[in-house]
Amino acid sequence: MRTQVAIIGAGPAGLLLGALLHKQGIDHVILERQTPDYVLGRIRAGVLEQVAVDLLDEAGVGARMHREGLPHDGFSLAFDGRHHRIDLHGLTGKRVMVYGQTEVTRDLMDARHAAGLTTVYEAEQVSLHGFDGTRPQVRYRHAGEDATLEADFIVGCDGFHGVARASVPPSAIQNFEKVYPFGWLGVLADVPPVHEELIYANHSRGFALCSMRSKTRVRYYVQCSLDDHVEDWSDARFFAELKRRLPEADAARLVEGPSIEKSIAPLRSFVVEPMRFGRLFLAGDAAHIVPPTGAKGLNLAASDVGLLGRALAEHYRGSDTGIDTYSQRALSRVWKAERFSWWFTTLMHRFPETGDFGRRMQQAELDYLVNSEAAMTAMAENYVGLSLD
Repeated sequence: MRTQVAIIGAGPAGLLLGALLHKQGIDHVILERQTPDYVLGRIRAGVLEQVAVDLLDEAGVGARMHREGLPHDGFSLAFDGRHHRIDLHGLTGKRVMVYGQTEVTRDLMDARHAAGLTTVYEAEQVSLHGFDGTRPQVRYRHAGEDATLEADFIVGCDGFHGVARASVPPSAIQNFEKVYPFGWLGVLADVPPVHEELIYANHSRGFALCSMRSKTRVRYYVQCSLDDHVEDWSDARFFAELKRRLPEADAARLVEGPSIEKSIAPLRSFVVEPMRFGRLFLAGDAAHIVPPTGAKGLNLAASDVGLLGRALAEHYRGSDTGIDTYSQRALSRVWKAERFSWWFTTLMHRFPETGDFGRRMQQAELDYLVNSEAAMTAMAENYVGLSLD
């Protein structure tokens, strides 16, 4: 096969890039090593920045999101047994959209299928070649046969463990990483949310988050040890621990229900530089990971492919300025989001190694934050998402 852009990975980043390229009339093929059902089964983020909402609209897949998604004008910080609301819309004029990554992926898949665009699922033994020259190739095996896809460019949207970043010579890439000494135990359940907006709780027993996917489905988290196992956490134990970390009024309102999915995710910050290697570009989790505290993972992936989609469209109109500056522009936004996610994680979680002094610093920071309009504005600006331009 021959195409203009070969996209590795059919998660939301790869699918969104494909949709944006299709709108620009740019030929492309997506290769994915998993099945469609596996991709849809991933339980991930649920809070979209305005930039991500705008890009989904630009791609022509935003209708169901606007019908079924939940616009949120703020969220609550809970500490010392009380709520402190961060008024996102009042402070910035912007809001976020609660709409699950699974739904974003489904909308993109459906639009791609309706447009008759090529996605090769269950592509095995994928390897990248020639991206440091002028004739990149992706070789793979599908349905028992070897195949080669020739392209002008390759875009790696295949996640942290994907082949794209692993194909770059170690001497050409620099990794930056911070691993946090705890994880998040997450539960998905079909019960009404405990509150109309998200609650981020700082408690002496550890962090907790009450999020949602809809008016009838919740995603709740508690900070846990990396030594914990999902099997050790019954639904009853999880909800009992969550209630301990919430203000009493919220704990009394919380509706329990059987978990649909339960998992433990370790937290890390990770960035690679640069994000371009000749005719290979990295986007999304292939290039960076953020702790989920700031809800930036999917949003950063969307902003990456938003920049890249425009850059590739400019290339086929005769200008290489966009692709030449892609890595620099993307990394500028990535590092700001990494900073916010690191700060928010440090503020809200229990770090036993910092002792009583660290706990007092958190309390002082939280007290200052909710009593300073300037501090709340800075937090709100970062939470709703920085401009793509």
